Amino acid sequence: MPSAGAVTHGLVVSYAQAQASIEIMMITISKENYLKAIAEAEAEGNTVISALLAHWLSVTPPAVTAALKRLRRDGLVTMTKGGRIQLTPEGRKVAERTILRHHLIERMLSEIFGMEWVDVHEEAERLEHAVSPAFEEKLVKLLGHKETCPHGNGLAVMSPAQRRKKGQRLLSEAEAGSSYHVCSVYERDRKLLEFLQETGIRPGIHLKVESRNYDGTSILKIENKRMALGSPVAEKVWVAQER
Repeated sequence: MPSAGAVTHGLVVSYAQAQASIEIMMITISKENYLKAIAEAEAEGNTVISALLAHWLSVTPPAVTAALKRLRRDGLVTMTKGGRIQLTPEGRKVAERTILRHHLIERMLSEIFGMEWVDVHEEAERLEHAVSPAFEEKLVKLLGHKETCPHGNGLAVMSPAQRRKKGQRLLSEAEAGSSYHVCSVYERDRKLLEFLQETGIRPGIHLKVESRNYDGTSILKIENKRMALGSPVAEKVWVAQER
C-alpha cells in the first residue's frame, strides 16, 4: 500500500501512523465526538469555546461543562484562562483516529455500496464509533490509500492557513475571469450538500468565475450552464486555480 500521507500540524500522517495505538483508557462515543468536534472546529479557523461545542454538538451548556471536566481529567484537553479549549497530544491522537474511521466509512459507503456523496457523512457519523481495529485494518487494505473523502476533505484536517499554503482559496475569494477546480466542500451541513448536488458543484468539477456582484453573488459557468451563487454557499467551498 502506498506510504503517502496527509499533512497536519507540519507532520506527514499516513494510514499506518493514524492507526498507531492509543494508550488504554476509557474512550467513550461522547469523548470521541467532543475531541473530533474540537479538531474540526480548529480546522475551520474557529476559536473553540464551550458555547461553540454546545452549538456544534447540539447539547446543553451544562452537558459541555461536564464533558470538558472529564476530558481535562483524562488529559485529553486543556483550557486557557480565557476559556479556549485545546487538544493535548493524546487528545489529538483520539480525534485523528476517529476522523480516520469516519474517512474510511465514507469511502466504503461511496466506493463499495454506491451511496450518494450527499448521504455518506451522516451515515459515517453513526458508524465511525463501531469500527474495530481489525475491521479498520481490513478497510484500509480493501480501499487502499486515498487522501480525500467523497467531499474532498483530507485524512488529516487542515486549517484555512494550511489550505492556502497548498494553493487553495474559498470560492467566495476567487477572482472574476479565472477558472478553478473544486477541491473540497463543507460536509457537516446536509442542506448545503443537497444544494451543491442540485447545482452540480462537487469536488473535482471545473468552473469559471465570470463576474462577482456588489452583494457578493458570483456568476459561475459550469460546463455549458451559468448560475448565480450567493456568498454563504461560496464561503463553504474550497477551490484551486487552474494552471
